[in-house]
Amino acid sequence: MTEVNGVFVVAHELKSPLALMRQLALSIDLEDEKSVVFAKDKIVSTAERAMRQVNDLTKIARLEDGLFELEPVSVRGVCDDVTRELRYLYRENHKTLKEKYTNRSKLVVANREMLYSVIYNFCLNALRYSDEETRSELIVKDSGDKIEIRVRDFGPALPVKIWKELKYGWISEPTSIAMRPGSSGLGLYIASKFARFMNGDVSAIRHRDGTSFILKLPVSKQASLF
Repeated sequence: MTEVNGVFVVAHELKSPLALMRQLALSIDLEDEKSVVFAKDKIVSTAERAMRQVNDLTKIARLEDGLFELEPVSVRGVCDDVTRELRYLYRENHKTLKEKYTNRSKLVVANREMLYSVIYNFCLNALRYSDEETRSELIVKDSGDKIEIRVRDFGPALPVKIWKELKYGWISEPTSIAMRPGSSGLGLYIASKFARFMNGDVSAIRHRDGTSFILKLPVSKQASLF
């Protein structure tokens, strides 16, 4: 039954962007240049996000194949790339993402593509649950012998079941999040899988006015060379 539920969640989340692209295609007014440009941009960005999830699921299926290496990765560099890619989406929705870097250690042991995916999913979730009066926050700081990446949103409370699973660093299956319609339960599942592969920890803090999603990764010993 658990496997069936997981498949259902994956199917639902991958169906949503397809439905949106169909709706956008049907809404195009070929005589209105602005309508064509708007729909084209929306369809391309929606397709790219869907393809990213499919690629991530493919990686999860092959984690045991020895295809993915861990190496020293610049956390700030990955965060900058994520915010650069999502900046237009935040701007288009009249929302903001504030970055705050205080980490003295610069490198973590990670797989760059997986790290990018985790941060991307956290920031995309935050976009869905912020408004024009609140700012999503991306914070990077030292935490003992690890670096902590934290993304704060101001949406509905995270269900206790999901919070407890994240508290222990593991989500066992893709899970829908009823209190957060449109939220990527699949994204959190992917994040927890990638974090475990990179010897990191995923957790969450429930606030009165939202949630902080956290990834901690071990500092690279090569950091001392820089």
